Amino acid sequence: MAGRSNSIRIIGGEFRGRRLGFPQVQDLRPTADRLRETLFNWLQGQIEGASCLDLFAGSGALGLEALSRGARSVRFVDQSRAVIQQLHENLQLLGVQERAEVVSANALRLLGREADQPFDIVFLDPPFASDWLGEACEKLEENGWLKPRSWIYLEQDSHRDWPEPPGAWRIHRQGRAGQAACALLRRDTISG
Repeated sequence: MAGRSNSIRIIGGEFRGRRLGFPQVQDLRPTADRLRETLFNWLQGQIEGASCLDLFAGSGALGLEALSRGARSVRFVDQSRAVIQQLHENLQLLGVQERAEVVSANALRLLGREADQPFDIVFLDPPFASDWLGEACEKLEENGWLKPRSWIYLEQDSHRDWPEPPGAWRIHRQGRAGQAACALLRRDTISG
């Protein structure tokens, strides 16, 4: 069983207070409780029944929190075998595996393909040392991964500048905690 330092706590919803383990993997840094609480306060009224995409899933903290708060489905994407195995175990522990899909893939390569479905909410929290955020945003927009009025959550090192968002995206809220900065953007397009 993972020690306390290798666990996340579900903050709200059906599984509030539950602790779940995550593997010791380089650059795996779960979103801090404070930022998660802020994000899900911002998304209040949007999570229930939403389809979510948790890219660079890592600990799965964002997607698991969304499931706890009533998301219809979450697709978790990561390329670490240890992460994939732990996500499967955590979903089984919570009994929500039928509402979740775990995909073993390089997130940027996956986004480079045409989407099989668009999502209501996307969580983008790549490793802080990477420069992947801008490219991931462009690919989400270009390849059909987003619904006309999707929400996109971005998290990165607070010392970095935010990438220029695609034209249809608008910053809704921003925050920071410690060395992490976050932003919630809204994609606002009229479907044809």
